[in-house]
Amino acid sequence: MSNRTLLYVFIVWCILTLIEYFLLPYFTLFWLGLSFVLAIVTIAYIIHLLTEIKLISKRRVLRVLMLIVMLYINYQGWIVHGYIEKLDWKIFYNKRISVIKQVEENKLSINNRGVAKLPFSFPILSNGGNEIEIFQNKQTKTFTVTFWVYRNYFWRPSTCFIYTNDKEEVKELEEQIRDDPKNNWKIQDNWYRTLGFGDG
Repeated sequence: MSNRTLLYVFIVWCILTLIEYFLLPYFTLFWLGLSFVLAIVTIAYIIHLLTEIKLISKRRVLRVLMLIVMLYINYQGWIVHGYIEKLDWKIFYNKRISVIKQVEENKLSINNRGVAKLPFSFPILSNGGNEIEIFQNKQTKTFTVTFWVYRNYFWRPSTCFIYTNDKEEVKELEEQIRDDPKNNWKIQDNWYRTLGFGDG
């Protein structure tokens, strides 16, 4: 495997990881397929390297190590997803603020489950369909908006960015943070990152 081929494998892996994060977070078969292909390529290259043991060089060993690292990271998806999540928050912060303004001005149509489809397909601000969940407290004239980072469709909990100006919701979120600070935290004023089972 040449350096160029390995670079292409790495680029394709990065692209597929981003696609899996933004578009297919609930398709386990996609992840399994990607893992299987990466495992086959890694095993084939290790066998090829061992059959030509006399031609081992630092470059060839580094290529094998890179494939092994990519395979490991693929199986430990939370490592890469954590970094993508941080970038996702920073890059699309202003877009999410514009969505909050649309909610304030009642410009989004909300279905009977409190879910609104964003009026654009890209960028993806809420994974699993680019939909957001809106809860409006008509008594206090406050609201809570949930952007899904990972949307719970099956057995896994949802990861969310939540905006709220509702004091009662803030109390619940602060309690969630106290109970599980590793997975829940305040990002900044009115913004929280949570992990838990939601309606999805």
